[in-house]
Amino acid sequence: MAYQRKDHFHQRAKREGYRSRAAYKLLEVQKRHRLLRRGQRVVDLGCWPGGWLQVAARAVGPRGRVVGVDVTAMEPELSEANAVALRGDLSDPALCGRILEELGARAEVMLSDAAPKLTGVRVTDRAREEELLLAVEATLPHLLKPGGDLLLKLLEGPEAQALSRRIGGCFKQAKTLRAAASRPSSTEKYLLARGFKVGSP
Repeated sequence: MAYQRKDHFHQRAKREGYRSRAAYKLLEVQKRHRLLRRGQRVVDLGCWPGGWLQVAARAVGPRGRVVGVDVTAMEPELSEANAVALRGDLSDPALCGRILEELGARAEVMLSDAAPKLTGVRVTDRAREEELLLAVEATLPHLLKPGGDLLLKLLEGPEAQALSRRIGGCFKQAKTLRAAASRPSSTEKYLLARGFKVGSP
């Protein structure tokens, strides 16, 4: 059953021109919650291989702008004219400036489907997960405009869960979602937070 489901989304992505099966997670959220709107500016943290960039670019339309960033270069380059992928590390203090230069202003929506490379050593992996969420949290006041929205992958471990709750507290509303396109064996969930509060975090 798990293999068939994985194959279904993988084959569908190939057939419909998406770079990854992850595109359907964002499409599902978009259908249910209308996260993305025409003309918006969007930032995608941890954007490789580009499925979420494709969905966001199509949702915001030609008057919108989508900027992604990842440590892995985007190859082949995106075909969407209103989207660009930068290569960079979230821990780089100069990164926010590069993103804002490409966006033109702070974003109405921040996306992050990022996950750290895991080693199989629980202590190390939890530390990496916490470090990633801390990096995302640190970018919020620089990249997301007041009243903006966030869709963030939630990671395992008590430290990461505590950080996720703290990030959710920076918004007027926050709830946890499970995407149907997630692999059946995956424990991943998403934080959908709306209405970024001025002065947070």
